[in-house]
Amino acid sequence: MAEVLQRRKRRRGTHDSMLNAALRYAALGWPVCRGASPLGANGRACGCDRIGCPDPGAHPVAATWGLEATTDPETITRWWTATPDANVILPTGRVFDVFDVPAAAGVMALARMGRSGVHTGPVAAVDARRYLFFVATRSPADEDEWWSCHLDCVPESIAETPGLRWHCRDSYVPAAPSMLPSGNPVTWIRAPLETPNPADLPDPIAVLDILSDACEEFQG
Repeated sequence: MAEVLQRRKRRRGTHDSMLNAALRYAALGWPVCRGASPLGANGRACGCDRIGCPDPGAHPVAATWGLEATTDPETITRWWTATPDANVILPTGRVFDVFDVPAAAGVMALARMGRSGVHTGPVAAVDARRYLFFVATRSPADEDEWWSCHLDCVPESIAETPGLRWHCRDSYVPAAPSMLPSGNPVTWIRAPLETPNPADLPDPIAVLDILSDACEEFQG
């Protein structure tokens, strides 16, 4: 009986934290959608139906996530009430883009930003493996100069910036406190401001310059 109560308590805690987080992101004007939960049936690492999922717990539940993503509190509350274990996914290329780098390169870049006075926007950690740097999104007219990552991109395939991925239109990232198969949540290293403020998202060019150098040195 005690074990059952503990499971229910954990589920309620997950529901509250995921729902509250999703509502906070929506209040910032950041659309959200439901993500797959980690640890599916039969020992699978992901709650989705895909055998050998390449990104467990870090992708949307629905194939139509791009259309479903919303900031509507009633819709968000209904979603996480029905699926309390769902992770929180943030579509990119709408309010912000995200640079995704190896954690060691991210630590190096943060130190350099601090020394050089480059504004650091929100930064999240995905386990001890990857850092996510949130920056102002680029307009479609600029995209010819950039590469786009849809989570199936192999970072090492970009010779100029080994290990770096850019999430823009039609991509997404998991948001804190989404749970990972390791049992660890996605966490904020530098959380976004509590009220909408476009100035909190830095210019991507300045951030990219530092991240590119850090990725090259890390790989070297």
